[in-house]
Amino acid sequence: MTKIITIVIFIISFISCSQTYKNKTLVGEKLVSFNGQSLAGKRVKFPEIVKGKATILLFGYKQQSQFDIDRWLIGLDMKQVKVNVFEIPTIQGFIPRLLKNKIDSGMRKGIPNYLWKIVITVYKDGDRIQAFTGNTNPNNARVMLIDNKAKILYFTDKGFSVKALNELIQKIN
Repeated sequence: MTKIITIVIFIISFISCSQTYKNKTLVGEKLVSFNGQSLAGKRVKFPEIVKGKATILLFGYKQQSQFDIDRWLIGLDMKQVKVNVFEIPTIQGFIPRLLKNKIDSGMRKGIPNYLWKIVITVYKDGDRIQAFTGNTNPNNARVMLIDNKAKILYFTDKGFSVKALNELIQKIN
């Protein structure tokens, strides 16, 4: 079973960024609408799910993005940031959509179930999101702070750094 999951993840990593989009500066723009499903099984729509609250979105486009996302999550926790956070694995392409149940099942095995409600996988709208943010250097997470009206207050795709974390926290405050 582990071998099958590894092969599936390898295939997805190989084809998940099949279309490359130039990275963008998104501060001041409004978040695009997209649909996903939490690992807990709930269908969600952004930005409606944030219910008018400032929220941090951590987009990952490849399996290797998880390392960057984890550093952001640890930093936010250590700094005791009290803002809603969603982790959003975003995969483009037809083949990954066919394998979504296997992919999600593999993620559930590596993520504690109390976090499943904040991990929202996006398949159908994956290309739309990647086109919106850009996906050059796909191992880096896309970190976005949106306000209560889904306006982007902070955005980076440069990878985790203490400087970037502090800039994000300043925007929250």
